[in-house]
Amino acid sequence: MTEIAPLRTSSRVFLRALQLDAHIGYYAHEKGVRQPLVADVELTLGVHGFGGDDIHGTVDYGRIAEAAHALADEHVDLIETFAERLAQKCLALPLVSAVKVRIEKPRAVPGAMAGVEIVRVKG
Repeated sequence: MTEIAPLRTSSRVFLRALQLDAHIGYYAHEKGVRQPLVADVELTLGVHGFGGDDIHGTVDYGRIAEAAHALADEHVDLIETFAERLAQKCLALPLVSAVKVRIEKPRAVPGAMAGVEIVRVKG
């Protein structure tokens, strides 16, 4: 995965290989059927470190998964759009200063893994 430029001090939370059963696809034969997606999400947090043992000083991994599953329930034509929407949901979370989202669509191209990766910074 492409690196997010490090801040002077940064902390990251990630969720890898999240399996999604999504309403996704541009072509007519993809409409109305679910397809597998695999999502990796990495959040850069505007905190100087962990250690307070307080859930409010980080991001709950479950919230990332919930956002991805909610998006998977809405039809989206392109994985690029899916990635953008997931990135925006993550950037809306408190403490998140940047996000990297990678979406893979295993059935898009026979014999290959197709996907998209984006990095977005709150600004």
